Amino acid sequence: MSLPASLSAWLLVLLCAVSGGYCLLRARRSERAARGGAAGEALMGFGMAVMAVPSGIGPWGPGILLTVFSGAVLHALWLLRSGVHHAHHLVGSLAMAYMALTMADGHGHGGGPPLVTGALLLYFAGYVLLGGARLATAGGGGQPVVGGAPVMPAELTRACRLAMGMGMLAMLLSL
Repeated sequence: MSLPASLSAWLLVLLCAVSGGYCLLRARRSERAARGGAAGEALMGFGMAVMAVPSGIGPWGPGILLTVFSGAVLHALWLLRSGVHHAHHLVGSLAMAYMALTMADGHGHGGGPPLVTGALLLYFAGYVLLGGARLATAGGGGQPVVGGAPVMPAELTRACRLAMGMGMLAMLLSL
């Protein structure tokens, strides 16, 4: 038995919004060095939630999303100064800008060059498989410090990233 398309789309919206909310909380509680990456992930999660809304986002939506994700591309390029480990932010931002561009061109969720879509699908499929394997083999999380700030376990951060990777893969599959 399969879920109706609109229900699965709303579940994707919920997954992306919760992931974005967690990343925003993580950005708020992180040290300055980690704040930029977490904020970028929060933007990605909320943007993915908006893009996944099944009823569409109106005629103005794709242009606004393209502008926001073009800004996210610039932010990801800025993050690359501190190391190549931020390259995933750049690929994710480019993928979101690409999907917004296909929506702005009037293709809705059904357009874009197959070669670009295929390359992004391969990247995110590999990201999800690798992220899932890392999460499955991760050790136990840290214990919270009594009287201190709550500890954000690394596994929860990995699960958040994995959820957003799966969301990106699902949206790319709908192109």
